[in-house]
This record gives sequence, structure tokens and C-alpha cells, in this order.
Amino acid sequence: MNSTAATDPLVIAGRTFTSRLFVGTGKFSGPEIMRDALAASGTELVTVALKRASLSGKKDPFANILEFLDTERYLVLPNTAGAMNAEEAVRIARLAAAAGLPQWVKLEIHPDPNYLLPDPIETHKATEILVKEGFTVLPYINADPVLAQRLQDVGAATVMPLGSPIGSNRGLDTRHQIEIIIEQARVPVVVDAGIGLPSHAAAAMEIGADAVLVNTAIAIAPDPAEMGRVFDWAVRAGRRAYELGRPPVSRAASATSPLTAFLD
Repeated sequence: MNSTAATDPLVIAGRTFTSRLFVGTGKFSGPEIMRDALAASGTELVTVALKRASLSGKKDPFANILEFLDTERYLVLPNTAGAMNAEEAVRIARLAAAAGLPQWVKLEIHPDPNYLLPDPIETHKATEILVKEGFTVLPYINADPVLAQRLQDVGAATVMPLGSPIGSNRGLDTRHQIEIIIEQARVPVVVDAGIGLPSHAAAAMEIGADAVLVNTAIAIAPDPAEMGRVFDWAVRAGRRAYELGRPPVSRAASATSPLTAFLD
């Protein structure tokens, strides 16, 4: 993952992505606004909470989000948000696959309604089950380096540690733990949740994250399409800065202009 190439692609489970910005589809004021923001962001992967999508094949004006997603352009990643335990998450993933969605899943299990923090035990259990059934599993987790290793051991395609709680827009509260996860990772690391500013996304990329997932900050912006575009720029800048490398850090000052001989 430590490539120096400007066009270094992201590969997850054998699929290549040129954009390292993933975008969620919740909280937009309308499906047309969502569609335009996704297009402006350049994303190639979007997450959809299945409780908001109609899987019956019948048009549902209250759950028609899939009608606005071009599956030739985006990988639509079913999201198990709302699942309280492994059993519910596995059932949601199976339902999505049976309805014809990709056999990929963003695994979210958060029984706590106040902070929406992911349940590590149920997430590990569901990952094991779904990987054995042939799913490509992208688990959302707390920034726990040990859990990240355990999930990779059972076949998770990525790990997705939170920067801060979902929708909080606080940025990288868990930066130091994420850095450990990145250092030890054998699969791509996607920073998910809490990214409220383009600078947060750039910072995640600068420390070596392979991608970021953003939803609220784009969806509730006064101009979601323009905000999606700005996040795209930020992710690209952060990734390129990581590829080029950070300059040495010093406690002392180092003059940028010579202090001797320049008047001779």
C-alpha cells in the first residue's frame, strides 16, 4: 500500500477503484440531490442502508433510492445499519444478495442508540459467517488494532475504523489507533465515520489510510454537489502527500534561508 505512483489504484478483493472517496447515501434532502453529489464527488463506491431501499422490484416512493444509482458507474455496497446483532446483519446481507445486489456488504452492528458504536463481538461473528458464505465483507469497527487483526484473520476484505462517532463531524479523534491499524494492516484501511471536513479526509489520507467514507458532511452541506467535489480534491491531495512522504520532524528550528555568507 506504500506506493509512490501518482496513479496508484486502490484494490479491494480484486476490484480496482480509481477514486479513494466512498460516499454514503443517507441524510440527503432528496434523491436527485444525492445523485448529483455522488457524480460530482467522483466516487465509485456508495453505501446504501437496506432499510431505506426497496428490494421487492416494485417502485416505492418512500424507498426508491436504488432507482437513482447507476450500477454501471458505482459499486452499490449494501449496509447492515440497524442490525443489533450478528444474526440480523447476516439476514440483511443475504436478503440483499437474493435481491440481486452485489455479494459485498458493509457490516455495521451497533446496538447502542446513543453513540452508535460498533459491537466488536457480534461484528467478528458476522464476518466469519459471511466470509464463509462467499461475501466480500467490509466491517465497520471501533479503532481497535487487535480487532482489526482478528477480522483480517477471518477474511475481511477491508477494515473500516471510525474516526469519531457516526455523524459527529469531529474528525480523527482516534488518529493514533488508526495509525497502528494502518501500520499492521494486510488489507486496505478505510476510515469511516466522523469525517466532517475535507481537511479531516486529507489528514486520514496523509497518515496512510487507503480510502475514506463520507456521508453526513456532504449530504447536509448547503451545496452537496460542490462539497462532494471538494472532498474529492481533499482525498486526492492527502493521498498524493502520503505518497510523496512527510519531511523530517524536528523540535528545533531549521532556517529556510542561509544566515551566513549571503551578503558576501
